[in-house]
Amino acid sequence: MPLDTAQINMLRKLGSAITESDSSLSKQLLHEALAKSLKVGETNTITDCYRILGVWHSSFDLKDSALLYYRLSLQSARSNGNLYLVAGAQFNIGNIYYWKGMYDSCIHYYQAAAQVFEDPEILKDKSISERQIDRRKSDLYGNMSSVFNSLKNLSKADEHIDKAIAISKKYDSPAAADALAFYMQSKADNYRANGFPEKALRTRLQFLPQMREGQNAKIYLQQSYQNISQEYFALGITDSAQLFAEKSLQLATNIQVPAAIAIAIANLQPGRIAMDRKEYKLATGYLSKSRDYFENASDPLEQQSYYDVMRQLSFQTGNYKEAYEYFEKYKSVNDSLLLSEKTKEFAEREMRYETEKKENQIQLQHSQIKQKNILNYLLIGSSVALAIILLLTYRNYKNRQQLHQQQIHELETEKQLSSTQYLLKLQEDKRSRLAKDLHDGLGGLLSGVKLQLGAMKGNLILSAENAIAFDRALNKLDESIGEMRRVAHNMMPEALIKLGLRQAVQDYCDGLLHNQSFLINFEMHGLEERMDSSVEIVLYRIVQELLNNAVKHSNASSILVQMMGQNDGQITITVEDNGKGFDLDKIDPMRSAGIRNIESRVNYLNGAMNIKSSSGKGHRCILSARRNFFEKSLQILKK
Repeated sequence: MPLDTAQINMLRKLGSAITESDSSLSKQLLHEALAKSLKVGETNTITDCYRILGVWHSSFDLKDSALLYYRLSLQSARSNGNLYLVAGAQFNIGNIYYWKGMYDSCIHYYQAAAQVFEDPEILKDKSISERQIDRRKSDLYGNMSSVFNSLKNLSKADEHIDKAIAISKKYDSPAAADALAFYMQSKADNYRANGFPEKALRTRLQFLPQMREGQNAKIYLQQSYQNISQEYFALGITDSAQLFAEKSLQLATNIQVPAAIAIAIANLQPGRIAMDRKEYKLATGYLSKSRDYFENASDPLEQQSYYDVMRQLSFQTGNYKEAYEYFEKYKSVNDSLLLSEKTKEFAEREMRYETEKKENQIQLQHSQIKQKNILNYLLIGSSVALAIILLLTYRNYKNRQQLHQQQIHELETEKQLSSTQYLLKLQEDKRSRLAKDLHDGLGGLLSGVKLQLGAMKGNLILSAENAIAFDRALNKLDESIGEMRRVAHNMMPEALIKLGLRQAVQDYCDGLLHNQSFLINFEMHGLEERMDSSVEIVLYRIVQELLNNAVKHSNASSILVQMMGQNDGQITITVEDNGKGFDLDKIDPMRSAGIRNIESRVNYLNGAMNIKSSSGKGHRCILSARRNFFEKSLQILKK
């Protein structure tokens, strides 16, 4: 063939087609295509050659080299002004940052790509069809869903994967069927993360034939086998879990992209199954094949999962020192996930993205107002004969200006509300995750130590003095376990999630009364139906803070807590005590962090707080807000 773009395209297609079957020849053909494209000088071809080489390196987990080629692709696309290739390069760079666990940079490039793909200007290039744009958008939404899933923002994860699925269903073709099967794997991931492993399993099995027979890369089929095995295992169906774990491991050994990682990950699940069957030697053999990969993995979530499995294996085989070392590694990774700024930065970047869209709307409205001002000035100076028409125009202009100002105010209010709600929700999510880790991780380990010490006591001959000291140590361990569980319960009460607001507040009141001389009377009327979990958490935190203040500072013998729901949607919370009270004129300089927390939550609910107190006459605090405002606020947050 003559040296032209047709020959270069043929080399690129051949190189891409044999990536999994002959990686060395594939790389040779792709480098030859790049060299010839630079010689021909056609910029779009050069851009695509850089992109394909980036894909090749990312397929073999060579992230830094892939990032280099994707950046060269982005630079080339920008120099040529090709929006479609610019967005594609930004999308690919975001993928690399996601695999490296750098979620802030990942979302930056994903959002940049989304803005270009959603811009109508991109379709002005007649060589790009709407179908091509849809395919790229669906891939992007699918990847954004995976990012949100990794950060446990499951509502956002579902929102984006549903967009990808809706686009795939628009088309009837083998490629669309492959894409739909691939996206449904992400949908199944979200089902499992939401606590529905059976629903996730049914989804994967429904689309497994398409994953086997379609044109998706075999690495995705291997991952599907792995996930099916995990979901069968979670449901207690061990034989089926073993079958699909073996399929995953067998397929991992047969593919080249990337074989080492696929085999390491595939060995983890058979190790879990063998450990469940108490075949500890076999489990150790499987897991040892995964050690090098997981110890050096850049993704903290993968390391966390591996350390947790190894902690359990070491504990069950009696290697308590090793179990403790793996627990420390697990805790270190978990703390880095909880305390790092990645989640916060991601949330702030997402909020900035939404805020920028609203600010663009505000600027557009300001521009429209300015243009109408200029038009009206021209009309006023045109002729006295048009005075009446000018007057009517001016009045119309004033009305529209007020309408625009009102819209601007509403957008700004909505923006502030969304920011506050998102930060409060993020805080409660962190509390919930930390409470679960304390209860399930540290609590399980302490309980295991207690059982081992109890078993040791029966097998040891101790003097009377040493026996007393041993019992005293066991009692202290019991107290530590109780204190840990109390802290976990206060961070996120289990009763609030499972039984609702009434039972959670009642349990909290009962807990405060333990070994105390005062009384707490709790009443709740008109709120029999469950509210949204976000609303119940905010109301619970308000009552919790008010009761803490009353118990700590009032010296009261009786405390009354009332929560009332009215037919008109209003909710009133009253906390009253017969304690020593305080001087209202001195409340501002004495205001504590607790009172500020209460006020911020009341403001978040758009409610009102009324405090009545005087020295020696007790204290009363009344809070009120409307339920329909909660629902509207939550709808804003979900949008």
